[in-house]
Amino acid sequence: MNTSEPDPQDGPIRPHTYDGIQEYDKRLPNWWLWTLHGAIIFSVVYGVFFHSARSAYDPGADLAAAMRATQASAAGSAPELSDDEIWKMSQDAGIVVAGAATYATTCASCHVADLSGQIGPNLKDKEWIHGGNPVALVKTIREGVAAKGMPPWGPILGRKKINEVVAFILSHHQQGEEIVTVPGWTPPPAK
Repeated sequence: MNTSEPDPQDGPIRPHTYDGIQEYDKRLPNWWLWTLHGAIIFSVVYGVFFHSARSAYDPGADLAAAMRATQASAAGSAPELSDDEIWKMSQDAGIVVAGAATYATTCASCHVADLSGQIGPNLKDKEWIHGGNPVALVKTIREGVAAKGMPPWGPILGRKKINEVVAFILSHHQQGEEIVTVPGWTPPPAK
C-alpha cells in the first residue's frame, strides 16, 4: 500500500479500504452519465412504443408472412419426378453437390455425413425401412416419419431441394440394385 499523501487535485480518498486499496471519491464523467441516462430513456420509450402500446410494426408478423411465402414458394418450385428422372439426377455432379450441401445442413445430424446412420438409419446399405426407390425416398423426406422422430422436411426444403438430397443419396447406389425391406430400426445405445 502506498502511504504517500494523496494529490489534492485528485479529490478526497474514500474512507474505506478493500484488500489494502483505497479509492478516490470522484464523480463519474458527464459523457458516461449522459450515455447511461440516454439508454434508460431509450429503453422506456422503446418498451412503451413496441410492447405496451402495440402501435408500431410487429416484426413477428413480418417473419411469419415471410416464412409462409417461402414455404409456398418451396412447395411449388419443382415438379414431381419419376424414379428414372431422379436416377438421372443422381448422375449429374452439380445436382449431387447441391444435394450434398443440403444433406450436410439438414440430414447429417441424424444420418451422419457419410450416410452410415447414427440416430437415423444407414442410407448406404441395401436395407430400407420405408422403401428404397427414389419416389419413396422423396415421400419419406417430404412427409417425415413422426413415429421415429423425423420431421417433415417438405414445407422447409421444398421439392427441388428434396429431389437434390435424394439424388445425393442415390449417387451412393446403383440403379437396379436389390432393395431389402426391413421392419424398423433402433438407434444404438449411447456410449
